[in-house]
Amino acid sequence: MKLAYEVIIPARGGSKRFPKKNVKLLNGIPLIAHSIIFALKSFSKNNIWVNTDDKEIANIAFEYGVHVTMRPIQLGSDFTSSAEVLFFQHSIFQEMNIPYDAMILLQVTNPLRPDGLIENAITNFEISGRNSLTTFSTLNKKYGCIENNLFTPKNYYPGLRMQDIEVDFFENGLIYITKENFIKDKQIITSDVYPMILECIESHVDIDEPNDLLFAEFLLQSKKNISDEKTI
Repeated sequence: MKLAYEVIIPARGGSKRFPKKNVKLLNGIPLIAHSIIFALKSFSKNNIWVNTDDKEIANIAFEYGVHVTMRPIQLGSDFTSSAEVLFFQHSIFQEMNIPYDAMILLQVTNPLRPDGLIENAITNFEISGRNSLTTFSTLNKKYGCIENNLFTPKNYYPGLRMQDIEVDFFENGLIYITKENFIKDKQIITSDVYPMILECIESHVDIDEPNDLLFAEFLLQSKKNISDEKTI
């Protein structure tokens, strides 16, 4: 039986490191709009919700015809977790008598996603029978820690070849799916999370500071140039 999904795009107005980043222009449109447009490729406007505390963000969402949930001020701080925001959204669904089986979380700070991601994620999620799904990518780096001005390797020893390093993974933030019962418990990544592995350049885009926008712009322009070359 196919599950019922609601897409949630959390976007708060405040950001100390990169003020008003969620409305900054990327390729000529606000950052928040990229996730909305991506969601609209797979879902009806009636199943997409922008959860925000900011009127400017809300107005952008309204322009695309999707729903807006205005969250209370206390859920707009630097310390508010995505799990708390989704729990609040769940409470709104209960008040509005909107049934759903699972939430799909799209983070505004991950504006570039491969085509078909939502459909592929849903297929993997439903086949797996797990309670959540998260996308991961391989962390192909030699890393360690620095304490007292001394570096200690964590996943290798000096001289070890890159191809011989044990594979680690990082949570790339491109998509999350979580069943309702765990949203109610303020969980997004469950203990049985299905790890959907993605090896794509989009997985390395995370808008946290102005330079990240430049990287994203470069990738979008490069993709456009490749597309234009194919049509010539």
